[in-house]
Formats: sequence, C-alpha cells, structure tokens
Amino acid sequence: MEDAGEDPTVFTARSLPSDPRLLATVTNAYLGTRVYHDTLHVSGVYNGAGGDTHRALLPSPLNVQLEAPAETGRELTETFVLDTNTGSFLHTLEGPSFQASQRIYAHRTLPHVMAFTVSITRVAMGSWPITVLLRSAFSPESPDLDLHLGPDFQGARYLYGHTLTPEQPGGPQQEDLWMFPTVLLFQPEAARALLEYRIRTLDGALDNARKLGYQGAKFAWESAGSGREVCPEDVYGAQEIHVNGAVVLAFQLYYHATQDVQLFREAGGWDVVRAVAEFWCSRVEWSPEEEEYQLKGVMPPDEYHSGVDNSVYTNVLVQNNLRFAAALARDLGRPVPTEWLAVAEKIKVPFDPRQDFHPEFDGYQPGEEVKQADVVLLGYPVPFHLSPHTRRRNLEIYEAATSPRGPAMTWSMFAVGWMELKDPRRAQDFLERSFANIAEPFKVWTENADGSGAVNFLTGMGGFLQAALCGFTGFRITGAGVTFDPMCPAGVSAVRVRGLCYQGNRLDFSFSEGSVTIEVKAQPGPGAPPLEAELWPTHTRVPLLPGGQPAQTHRSIQSRCPLSLQGTESPSPILLDGYRGHSRLEQRQQVPLQEFPKRTLRTLDPCPTTRGTPVSSPWCCLGHSAPA
Repeated sequence: MEDAGEDPTVFTARSLPSDPRLLATVTNAYLGTRVYHDTLHVSGVYNGAGGDTHRALLPSPLNVQLEAPAETGRELTETFVLDTNTGSFLHTLEGPSFQASQRIYAHRTLPHVMAFTVSITRVAMGSWPITVLLRSAFSPESPDLDLHLGPDFQGARYLYGHTLTPEQPGGPQQEDLWMFPTVLLFQPEAARALLEYRIRTLDGALDNARKLGYQGAKFAWESAGSGREVCPEDVYGAQEIHVNGAVVLAFQLYYHATQDVQLFREAGGWDVVRAVAEFWCSRVEWSPEEEEYQLKGVMPPDEYHSGVDNSVYTNVLVQNNLRFAAALARDLGRPVPTEWLAVAEKIKVPFDPRQDFHPEFDGYQPGEEVKQADVVLLGYPVPFHLSPHTRRRNLEIYEAATSPRGPAMTWSMFAVGWMELKDPRRAQDFLERSFANIAEPFKVWTENADGSGAVNFLTGMGGFLQAALCGFTGFRITGAGVTFDPMCPAGVSAVRVRGLCYQGNRLDFSFSEGSVTIEVKAQPGPGAPPLEAELWPTHTRVPLLPGGQPAQTHRSIQSRCPLSLQGTESPSPILLDGYRGHSRLEQRQQVPLQEFPKRTLRTLDPCPTTRGTPVSSPWCCLGHSAPA
C-alpha cells in the first residue's frame, strides 16, 4: 500500500496487484465479486454434486474498466481505493483538465443489486469535450449455468437460466469458532442468523449421525444446503467431529450474551443443543481399565493426524457442550439425562503431569509437527481452566511444533494466550507473524504466509479480530457476565472499542495503563435490568446507568486495572479509584494505579507487567443488577 492516509479503513494504491486473486472484493453477503473479474457469485447458487460441489460462476457485468484515451494517458495520475467503511472500490483518473472516477459497489439495502457509477468533473476552464473509455469483456456464458438472453425489459437486458447439475451447495464450516464470537459482540442479530442456519440444517445433521451409526446430530465438515455431509474426502467428514463442539459453543456464547430464551424455547435452539449432546453420548466409549469415557478414531483441528484417540481439544469441547446442555435444560425446565453429566465428569482429558502440558491426543510426544492451532485453543476460545504454568507450557511446546506452513488463524491464538499471561512482547511477536498473511495493497488475507491457498481467508481474519478484540481486552462471555482483563499491547498506549453489545445494552470500552472506562450508550428498555460492574477482588459494585443512577445488584462484568465508569448523560466520568476498606466513588479524581494501597494489590500490578495470576480469574466482571 503506497498511501493509506490517516483512515486505517481506507486502502489506496497507485497500481493494481499483479496477482488477480489479490484484487479487492466487494460484496453485500448476497452478491460478491472481485473488481475487474469476469465472474460473480450469488449466495446459495452452487453447481456440481458431492465432492464436485462449488459456487456457481456467473458472468459479471461489473467487469468494466475506466480508461483514458491514449493521447491523454501520459498526463494522468491513477489511484485505486478500497473503502471498507462504504464497501466500495474507487478508480480515479486525474489530469490537468478533468477528473474521472468509477465506483464499484454492492448495494446495501437492495441485496440483489451490484452497480458501478462513472463521474467526470471538469477542473479547468473550457468547453471542449472530455472523453473516457469504458472497456468491457462481458460474455453471457458460464461453465456452471445454462444461460439465455432475455428480451429487452424497459430498456434493460437480462440473462436467465439454471445450473447444469442439481444443486448440492457445500463448503467448510468454521464460522462458529472463528467468526461467530466477534459478530456476537457487535451484531447479535447477525449472530442469531448464523445460529438459525444451524437450526435449519439440523435434519441433515441428524441424517449424518445415523449414517455413521450414532444417535443425535453430527454437523457436516462440508455442508450441503440440507446440512448433509458433502466433503469429498470421507476422512474429514467422518473424523473432524469437533465441528459439533464449536456449533454448541456458539449457541452457548449467544445464550449468555443475549439471554434470548425464545431462540432456545421456541425457535429450535434447544433441539440443536440436545441433539449434539445425544451424539456425544453415543459416540464415546467407556474404558473399564482407565475408568473414563474415551473418544476414539478422530481427527483434531491438526489435520496432520487422523484416526487418533482422545483429542484433548475435542474432548474438552464434549465436556463443555454437555455441561451447557444440562444447565440449559434446567433453565428451560426440562429433565437432564444423567448420562450427560456422567460423560462430562468422566471423559478423558489427556494431561502429562510430569511435563505439565496437554498432549494433543493419546501418544502425542512433544516435537511432533502439528498443522495449526489446536491445544492452544484451550482457555480461549474454548472455556477451560488452566493454571498459568500449564497455559505457558502448552504455548511453548506447540509453538516449537507448529508448522510454519499452517493456516493464518494459528498465530493469532498464540497471541491471545500470551496476552492472557500478560507477556506483551511475545503477544506482539505472534501478532506480527499474522501480518505475513495480509497481501498488499488491499489487505487481502491469504490462507498461507507465502500467498498460497485460499484468498479472502475468513478464518484467518476471524482469528486476528478475536486477538485484537478478546486478546487486548480479555473479554470472555460467561454465564455470570462478561469478564474483562485488559492488557496494553507493546507499543500501544490505549485501546478503545466502540459499540459492544451485551444483553441489549450497547457499550463503549476503553483502557490505558492507568484506567478502564465503560460508557453505556444505549439500553434495551425501561423494563430491562440495568448493568453493573464488579471490581475483583474487592467485589465493589458500580451501577452502569446513563446519568450514573444507582442500581441494585445481582450478577456480575470484571478487570485488572483501575476502573472508570461513565454513563452517557453523566456530567463527568465516575471513577472507581480502588478499595480502601469500603467502596468509594469519586468525581474527576483519577488515582494512578501505582498509588493503590499495597495490601489490596497482591495480584493487581500495572496491566503490562502483571505476572503469575490464574489466567481463568479476571479482575472485573460486567453483568446485570436486579431487585433484591
């Protein structure tokens, strides 16, 4: 990128990348294309059966390039701008007498429309004609569709047709783990739509489990529109059953973040959670020798190893899923099968006490190469209690063993782990490794650092966003509230996150080395219980109300720095300046962290240098207050 300007969301270049895969993408999630590319894609339109399934290629009428006449070309400057705020791509030609621009975009409110506009502005006095060229290579043909040219309609021309092979849409299913958490924290309505997709495909997942000889539901590794497995290689579809765990984890996070009981009670969410729990209980085997339940013949996220027993990542997800299913059943007034809790309690979680780390599976030895983030996902994004030393050992052992050729999301999860351990230097090192997967000039993510593999690699983007959002802030969605444990990254003096959503409230969250500020921007309504913040370990509680109105307390959101709280109507920030034998709220008096009484700071050192505290025990929690 030659000139990004001051806006980090706008990418500007003087020339286009030589690799056409790295051209900018414009999409509204229904239609999408790469600029200056001869095809576009439509959501849900696929061609091919079974393993040959792929998104159908449609001819793109947007493949039109703005050019200047040859006699003026040497006098012009040319720029290309991808604006991720507006979702548009702008190509500009500028000379001494005129400026011509072409903007390509997917319409935001009319999802079936993609468009481009051309504008010409005279910048010098005169009346001579200004001419530019629009070059198009449009051809009404497709390798995937039988297309025909329709008659003119009110001055417009159109194509119509059908796919050549009955549709069996399919694709990898990783949004639950890699994209969902970030979507949930900013757009809970979109997060619900992702879960509704899982609900719609439950029948296919039930069929997948039956075909494998198990009860319940087995969500597809590569899913048809029906939810049925269409992965071209059976080993992945049959063994990467950890996708089930990620699906239910997404439902769990959504339930805690929104308390949307209607989705579970009436809209099918409970059916998904119950069906996955039933699958796990039918898939495990009891080992009388070890007196544990075991999960044999699986492939963990590390796809270099197949047919292994007791993938620690998968088994921890099983444990987590079953405990959530039981808790949800109680909340909904449903009976809890005793088998769910028995399997959760007794499933094997491989651990080597001598070396204090979690083997990836039975028989794994440190140094065996692994493809990608696997065991390091324990703790985040998978909820699992780890001592700081064990968390560190897992990171160190698998850093040495992880292939440098692995996919883009891997290093982001290492960064999150080091941020949990309050090691900003090592966290920054791993974040910088992620940058190798970002191709200039339009910041296109590639699957592999050498530019090979998939482009616009969403799981890589999702992992990086989670490192920035949940790594720096320490946000963790739990049943008790949203905990936070912020850490100032190396070379960063302050972080601000705007527009967070939690149970109908919209919040801004910011922190620096000296303070944490939460500002309530919107609340769900007069009947909803207000939020409060609880400061640990003092358990001082502060209501989070616009205007600083007091509120009674019930549940608790949590942090490791001094905590500033600000309501949108407050005349000044309300600062919680630390516990000195009783709760104190003061106006405008901000106390540096270093001045807090030593006796209340056993583990509350300044954010960037805190060491040795349990990574699962954050310092402050945000939750609802309620009448006593």
